[in-house]
Amino acid sequence: MNFTLPQGVEIDAPIHPGYEAILTPDALELVARLHRAFEPRRRELLRLRAERQARFDAGEMPDFLSTTRVVRDGNWKIAPLPPALARRRVEITGPVEAKMIINALNSGADSYMADFEDSNSPKWENQIQGQINLYQAIRRELTFTNETGKAYRLNDEIATLQIRARGWHLDEKHVRVDGERVSGGIFDFALAFFHNAKEQIARGAGPFYYLPKLESHLEARLWNDIFILAQDYIGLARGAIKATVLIETILATFEMDEILFELREHSAGLNAGRWDYIFSCIKKFRKNKAFCLANRAAITMEVPFMRAYALALVQTCHKRGAPAIGGMSALIPIKNDPAANDKALAGVRHDKRRDASDGYDGGWVAHPGLVPIALEEFVKVLGERPNQWEKQVFGEFGPKDWLDFQPEQPITEAGLRNNINVGIHYLGSWLAGNGCVPIHNLMEDAATAEISRSQVWQWVVSPKGILDDGRKVTAEMVRGMIDEELEKVKTDVVAQGEATATYDQAAKIFARMSLTPDYPEFLTLPLYEAME
Repeated sequence: MNFTLPQGVEIDAPIHPGYEAILTPDALELVARLHRAFEPRRRELLRLRAERQARFDAGEMPDFLSTTRVVRDGNWKIAPLPPALARRRVEITGPVEAKMIINALNSGADSYMADFEDSNSPKWENQIQGQINLYQAIRRELTFTNETGKAYRLNDEIATLQIRARGWHLDEKHVRVDGERVSGGIFDFALAFFHNAKEQIARGAGPFYYLPKLESHLEARLWNDIFILAQDYIGLARGAIKATVLIETILATFEMDEILFELREHSAGLNAGRWDYIFSCIKKFRKNKAFCLANRAAITMEVPFMRAYALALVQTCHKRGAPAIGGMSALIPIKNDPAANDKALAGVRHDKRRDASDGYDGGWVAHPGLVPIALEEFVKVLGERPNQWEKQVFGEFGPKDWLDFQPEQPITEAGLRNNINVGIHYLGSWLAGNGCVPIHNLMEDAATAEISRSQVWQWVVSPKGILDDGRKVTAEMVRGMIDEELEKVKTDVVAQGEATATYDQAAKIFARMSLTPDYPEFLTLPLYEAME
């Protein structure tokens, strides 16, 4: 096998047969150029995140930026969108495994977000095989045969593909440029873009992306500048790329106008990333003793601070001529319990009915079996229209709405144990290479795992972390429950015919991340370093 690297590029990982088709010198040269041009800015933006966090720890609260008032008050709109992004009533998401890609593209959804981030465990093999899978899917060449001989292939009509790269905080530890690790987001984006952008344009649908975990308009500006360089590198017109930003941090809520403005020639709107949003609220105000959220199940999209966030997102998008996409319903079909299945499907229907009525142009689901229900609810509101960009939301939203964190109760032993159980189960699967895991009839990913460990941490630290039976949640209580829930998880995993080798390590990591006095920023950072 003839395999060469551009000057200054190192790869410390196996190059399996077929990888050389993705890790080409020209594609890696784009990775290197983007790294050299933008890595200092990425590091500066991460430093600014840390500085801002220190101010929040000292009691400061966020507000709108005085320096960008002219943007918020301006009468501007994003650039027109291509026809392939006009109809996004149902979007399905999932990792970049071959079977998942085929099932998602065939699901009847309008769009599929292929995920290199929260629902993907970033093992080297997952990242590169995922790139190969997308390359083949875009060219209608992807097939898959399971262990029983069942064959999967793409239909003639498939969903529009969008790709989510990793967030700014994540590195690709196996690739270095001039001795420095590259950004995981730049690595994912550059390979997918270099190999597929022109092919996607020729087929009339792409290149389209999702951008995760932004905390400011400056972070959006960095992506915009990356898009410009990348388009120039392969000879595409500026604005060929379109990207949807996930509003999944509390700070981004204060800069939604500014984020759209920075990306306006490349913008495809905003998405309400609800699960990471809740995690972000806990993380940003972790030192606030007056702030303590109730059980995860009680923090629905109907509680006031989440409702205000959801409506403000629609308001901002439609004012700027941009799509507003609703967040994920984590419920999934339940095969062996008709009553529980009916309840889950009713929950999905309620979620999508609310989004459609509020003005969202579409919403996310995690399972192909949920596409018809979500589609039905949006069609009830939209009829034959592909979207409702013209619908305006009136009212004013701001700090008084977004920072009123309620409810604080109930906090129950069952809720505490569920967080511990889900956290250990998910981390064990993640370490084994699976980043999208059905647990207790919900589809869990890194975002929901972050909520689980963050709530445990908050309940231990906060004076309001008191169970409904009067007991204070303590580190000793949590350690005892970790041991008990680990055994339950192992029993469940064995019953599913899976190995338990990674779960003891997962329990140790969960204990460390949920009980350390200094709150760790992201669960996935130590996990990634522990991963082989």
